[in-house]
Amino acid sequence: MLKTVFALPLLLVPTIAMAQGVSSSSDLLADAQDDRWTLGVAVSVRDSPYVGEGTRVRPLPLVTFDGQRFFWRGLSGGIHLIQRKSLSIDAVLSGRFDGFDIKDLSRAGLARNGLDGTALEDRDDALDAGLAASWRGRAGELKVSALADVTDASGGYEFTVDYGYALQWGRTTVVPGAGVRWMSKDLVNYYYGTLDEEISRGVAPYRPGSALVPQVSIGFSRPLGEKWRVLGGVDYKFLPNELADSPLLEPDSNGSAAVRLGISRSF
Repeated sequence: MLKTVFALPLLLVPTIAMAQGVSSSSDLLADAQDDRWTLGVAVSVRDSPYVGEGTRVRPLPLVTFDGQRFFWRGLSGGIHLIQRKSLSIDAVLSGRFDGFDIKDLSRAGLARNGLDGTALEDRDDALDAGLAASWRGRAGELKVSALADVTDASGGYEFTVDYGYALQWGRTTVVPGAGVRWMSKDLVNYYYGTLDEEISRGVAPYRPGSALVPQVSIGFSRPLGEKWRVLGGVDYKFLPNELADSPLLEPDSNGSAAVRLGISRSF
């Protein structure tokens, strides 16, 4: 798989936006930190919907950078092409960590779903590239993005609309958010369907096609002294029938939740 290829981007993944690579929540939480650099550690725990995989736990170093031209936030980084007080247009790179190893799934569970685990392939992580535009005002931030897989893991693309609103309680910043992403058929078929090479080995075809995936989230950030900060969040993705009916998933999987918690120091 491509996990080795993405070892470096993984070192740059801060927990404030682990749920969404290009998100309003990550932007608004980043505004709570005035410093250019932050370093820290975090852990991400996600309830995987894939058969028998259980909980994915990832300890992560945190590295963020926010410059006048270049930035790295969450699962994404890039270049500010246009930056105004209320409008920003960026060229972005974003890691997609949706891949999995077949050996981590339950062979018995796959068999119950009608799949032979020995005939299945791993699904690779990927790197997406594209454009993101955000509008910010007193009512919060609205961000839209268009990203395509540049590593040809799936060869797919997605469009995302995401909204976040920052609330201040004393020294704590809380950002509830909601969004929806439209995933192309190539992207959905790769991570939730069966592949051509698998079908040629006798695996039953499952090609769900494109899908619309809603998500809700809440993130928080609170300073601890002058330079330290604790931060984290919770998100939940609602799986539409096209994804929930996949034989790669646990029966009746209608969503996936994740919790993130970390601590960082600014410089």
